[in-house]
Order: sequence, then C-alpha cells, then structure tokens
Amino acid sequence: MEELGLEFTIQPKNVEEIYPDNLKREEIPLFLSKLKANAFSKEELEGKIILTADTIVWLNDRELQKPVDLEDAKRMIRQLSGATHEVYTAITIRTSEKTISDFDRTEVHFRKLTEDEIDFYVQKYKPLDKAGAYGIQEWIGYIGIDRIDGCYFNVMGLPLRKVYAGLNSL
Repeated sequence: MEELGLEFTIQPKNVEEIYPDNLKREEIPLFLSKLKANAFSKEELEGKIILTADTIVWLNDRELQKPVDLEDAKRMIRQLSGATHEVYTAITIRTSEKTISDFDRTEVHFRKLTEDEIDFYVQKYKPLDKAGAYGIQEWIGYIGIDRIDGCYFNVMGLPLRKVYAGLNSL
C-alpha cells in the first residue's frame, strides 16, 4: 500500500471466517472479504475507506486452507509439489456510501519438490498462517515455483492493481 503512495492504518476485526459449503473458487474469498468489510459499522466508516481481502488456494476442485500444524503443512506442500493450482484473492472496498468487490486469479506451477526441501521450508519458515501452507515471497517460492500465470501480488494476498482500480472508482 505504501508503494502505491497511500497512507493507511491497520484496524483488525475479529471475524469468524465461515462460508457456505456450496461456494467454489472466487466465490469463497468474495464472500469472506465482504463479511470482513461488513464487520465495520456505519459510524466506523464515517470519513474512511475500508479495504478488506481474503485469499484461497484452489487445488483439485477444493480449497486448501491454512494448515493446522506442521504435518498438515507438509501434506499440503506435497500436494502442491509438481502440480498447478489457482490462487484467488478478493478485495472489498467500503465507504459509508459505496461498496466495491473484485477478485483476481493466478495459476501457480510448482516443480516437483523433494522431502528435504519441504522439511526445510516447514521448519525454517511460518507456513501455518498461510493459505496452502506457503508464501510465494519466501524461499519455497524462489526455488519451487516454475512459473505463474497472472498477478504475483495476488498470490501474496493483495492484488494491488485491483485495489488501485477500485479506489479510483470511488
């Protein structure tokens, strides 16, 4: 956000990220980003612009959520190894008068990873707070991703061009 020349503050809200079972792909982060934006009252929105986002990893027709422990993280990364998956990030921009939601999609192609590489990443980095158990901006992204088709920042969790376009449409 700073690189876009925007001043901002972070205002966390405790939102239970539960969504209907019938949602697929971009529908999930769109639902969740709207849910997060709607956690702010009209009074809290007065004179402000709220930006919320949510990111999912989609593989084999299902979502890979955040891992529950290191073994779960290894299991997820093994599934991603040698495969192509999709990353969907949705944003919601809300003011007291207007709400805009949008999403982006990126295909990520992982090369086949060794068990040693998976173990190293899981032990040295923090996969538990990441959808799909990995961060593209970390070591595993440097050595494991053959290519991406789409926006790099979307995989990081915030498609900045979508944010910029949304802010300009207010």
